[in-house]
Amino acid sequence: MSQNLQHSIEFGNNATVFRHRVLRNTYWLLALSMIPTVLGAWLGVQMHFSFFPGRPGLSMIAFMAVAFGFMYAIEKTKETATGVAVLLGFTFFMGLMLSSLISHTLAYSNGASLIMTAFGGTATIMAVMASIATTSKRDFSGLGKWLFVGLMVIIVASVANIFLQLPALYFTVSVIAIGIFSAYILYDVQQIINGGETNYISATLRIYLDVYNIFVNLLSLLGIFGGNRD
Repeated sequence: MSQNLQHSIEFGNNATVFRHRVLRNTYWLLALSMIPTVLGAWLGVQMHFSFFPGRPGLSMIAFMAVAFGFMYAIEKTKETATGVAVLLGFTFFMGLMLSSLISHTLAYSNGASLIMTAFGGTATIMAVMASIATTSKRDFSGLGKWLFVGLMVIIVASVANIFLQLPALYFTVSVIAIGIFSAYILYDVQQIINGGETNYISATLRIYLDVYNIFVNLLSLLGIFGGNRD
């Protein structure tokens, strides 16, 4: 009986060490992914990059096709070093897609300040939600289905507003998106802690998308309410 208990304790300790290793590798890769994102955004601003300018519907379709192609490739290669390279390529692409918002924000006289504020706000949300997920004894796995439903609503509303161009809907979607993706950080980090996600490349992809969407929506709101044209 004591031998079985010892084996159980050793197994539990090994599992805990493995989960902490996955979480640590996820954080390191997440930090590394910011480099190609910034590079892609900078290059996009310099090139005035845009998918099909003046045709938002076609631009959205092209973006979704490329993004889902990358995510499919990441999942297929996540067990190899190639998965890291594909993930970093994806984050470079996402940086390119961010460049139009960055350019729009920089047109404000306080644009650089708004970008830094959005970055700081996103980092704060990430730190707070990750800390809660790491230290809380509460199980947040039940959030998954509700967050997915909320995500689908956001996607449908965002696509609809490409054609409707309703400022109130844009504002509402941005606020809700910040809340949903903040909760997704909580959910995704705890998935690693509880052993629900064991691959750090997949984990990084999920948390990167959470952080990216928080930053985009927060910067959009800051531009609307804090942008100075003077």
